[in-house]
Formats: sequence, C-alpha cells, structure tokens
Amino acid sequence: ASVPFVIAASRYPVRELNEKPQPSMLRHLTSKIKSTGPVTVAEYMREVLTNPVTGYYVKNNMLGPEGDFITSPEISQIFGELVGVWILSEWMGAGQPKQLQLVELGPGKGSLASDVLRVFGQLRSVLGGASVSLHLVEVSPALSRLQAQNLTGDSSQEADAEDEPVYRSGETAAGLPVSWYRRLDDVPTGFSIFVAHEFFDALPIHKFQRTEKGWREVMVDIDPDKEDQLRFVVAPSPTLSSSTLVQADESRSHVEVCAEGGVIVQQLARRIAEDGGAALIADYGHDGTKTDTFRGFKGHQLHDVLSSPGSADLTADVDFSFLRRMAESDVACLGPVTQRTFLKNMGIDSRMQVLLRNCSDPSTRKQLISSYDMLTNPSKMGERFHFFSLLHHSRLAKPKKVEGLTLEKRSPAPLPVAGFTKLKFS
Repeated sequence: ASVPFVIAASRYPVRELNEKPQPSMLRHLTSKIKSTGPVTVAEYMREVLTNPVTGYYVKNNMLGPEGDFITSPEISQIFGELVGVWILSEWMGAGQPKQLQLVELGPGKGSLASDVLRVFGQLRSVLGGASVSLHLVEVSPALSRLQAQNLTGDSSQEADAEDEPVYRSGETAAGLPVSWYRRLDDVPTGFSIFVAHEFFDALPIHKFQRTEKGWREVMVDIDPDKEDQLRFVVAPSPTLSSSTLVQADESRSHVEVCAEGGVIVQQLARRIAEDGGAALIADYGHDGTKTDTFRGFKGHQLHDVLSSPGSADLTADVDFSFLRRMAESDVACLGPVTQRTFLKNMGIDSRMQVLLRNCSDPSTRKQLISSYDMLTNPSKMGERFHFFSLLHHSRLAKPKKVEGLTLEKRSPAPLPVAGFTKLKFS
C-alpha cells in the first residue's frame, strides 16, 4: 500500500480560495495530480507561469500600474541609464572588444534595454567602431510583441517557422539589430554582457522541509474535501530532488532551491569564461539566510500562491549563495550588494542633482524625487533588491610583474568594478 502524504505544518495550511479560480489552469493541474500524484512546487510554478496555452507569462501583459507588479526600469529611466553605464564600464574593463552583444533575460516591456541603448547612443564616441547588437531571451509571445513595438517600432518580423532559434528580429531607429530567442542556448557565442533583472525570482523552485526522518520535499496536492482547491503536503519519503539539492551542512529547517536558476547561471559562467564578458543579476534576494519566500502578486498586492492558479505572478527570493556555488568555479563573483548601495556607487545622487538643476516643472521635480526614494529607500526597493555580478577571472587579475621592466611598463591594474566599488564623480 502506498504511504499517504502528510499535510504540511502550519507554515503550509490548507488554502481557502477567496475568488473564483481560472477553470482552465485549475482543471489542467487537478487532472495532472489525479493522474500522477502530487506535483513539486517547481512543476506547479512552471505550469502556472509558462504553460504554452494558459501560462500567466504567456497570455498576460502583467507589468506596470495596470498590471500585477511594477519594476525599477518602469519607475525611473535613471535605473536603466546607470545599468547602461555599468555595461560600458565592463566593456572598457575587458579591453574594448570589437563586438559587444547585450543579452537581456526576461526583458519585460523592453524599458531597461531602451534606456541602456539610449546611453549607448549618447556615448557613441566611447564605443567607437564596436559592433553592438541586442539579444532578448523571452518566452512570452505577448511581451515579445510589446518589446518589439517599444524597441523597433513596426520594423520587427516573426520567423516563418516556429522552431527557428531567432523567432523575431528587427532594428532600432538607430539601425542596431535586435533578435528574440526562447532559450539562452540559442543566443550566438561571442563577447557578451548579460543582464537579468527580476528574471531569476520567477524561475521554478523546489521547497524542502526538515523532518524527524530527514529532508522531505513540499508538494502541491488536491484538497480531498474540496476538489476545486489545492493544498501543500510533505512527501512521505525522499525524492530525487530532496536527496540531491539540499546541502549536507544546511542549518535551516526550510529551504528553497532553484535548480533551473543554477543551470542558467552555470551557462552564463561558462560563456563568460569561454568568450569573455560579464553578467549583472538584479533581483529580490538573500545570501543563503531566508527560508519561506514563495509568494504571489496580483494587482500590486500579495496573493495566495495556490489560489486561482494562472491569474497572478509567482515569485521567490533568489538565493545568491546558491548561484555563487554554481558559478564560482568558472568565473569571479561579486556581491550581492543592495540596490541602494549599487545605485549610489554608480552615481545616482550626482545624476539626480543634474536632473533637478535642469528641471523647472514642479510636478516633474516631484516625480523625480519620488522615483529616487522608491529606488533607494531602505524600506522600499533600496534594500529588498540586490545586485550580483559574474566576471571573467582576468577582469580582477592582479598586474603581472615582468622581469626587467620599470614600474610604469608593467601590466596596468584592472579598473574597479562599477557599482560594487564606490567611484568618485566630478
């Protein structure tokens, strides 16, 4: 006889639905669970967010004031401008290679990419004759159309075949080529700066709970008393994930592990090690200290993660200590540092002073001050978001001493890494 699943402790109570569920996604999930048994939280997230027919990201435009959440690039263009300066700084620190691929994972509305490209246009003399191209990794057809409109106007075209690696392509008004991909693997090799802003927090997580019998995986099951509702349960025996993903020296009683995030950060690390470049990851996160961070957002409010699946965004804080373990054998890792620290190190205060000096409209000045507060205030986004970077090992290498050369002729010291080091601005 099969061992029954145990209802999770009070941390995971049976969920009550406060609103009418979306029939299609709930029906799909309950059918799957009836056929194969309880599903992992990772499989639940994957289905709810990216199911090709009814997934939240596939069929919704969820960004902005009218959506379910708003991101830093939507709050102020200063955010994207400073990220653009960081990208140029790392390109210069790498020796100004002739090719620069800007690759963004989960580009939202395209606002961040648009702000970065505007900085590139303003600093065209710095880029010189470098060949610049934009590559967007996006699974949502709805969002890719919105990105194309914002970045290329009416110039983008969809691929003829569905299995083409580049499923959409176009050009910006300045003639810069833009390509869309469903997978990071499909992005061409070459020197690349990767940006992932609020990307890793939406990747599926496995949840594990320490029990008297060892680590057990938290699963999603149907409530036997109410078949139109879901609940959390704890697996009665070890799963492959609980046996392989939890660290042997783990001291927490509850752990979330994003295996897919680990795979992606390893891909980024290998590409940087082989082709040069860097990656900047900005997200909700912690450095291996938090436990239960799985939550939903709908209409800018917290939403029950098991209620009305497919109608709300699901997210979990990024464990940067896990990303570091996955990447550090191939690349150097910096951070995490808080968003407040990163932006201030990048010179947001100096930029704000310039904007306020040149602004005479009271309402615009008020908006600038409000957006600055939202981005940097510790009680708002300032300390909830963190920045983490992957760099080629040579980027931080100490100068080589060559026998017979004077001090002035030795290899120059590497440039400091902007954002993670406080820079002086005149």
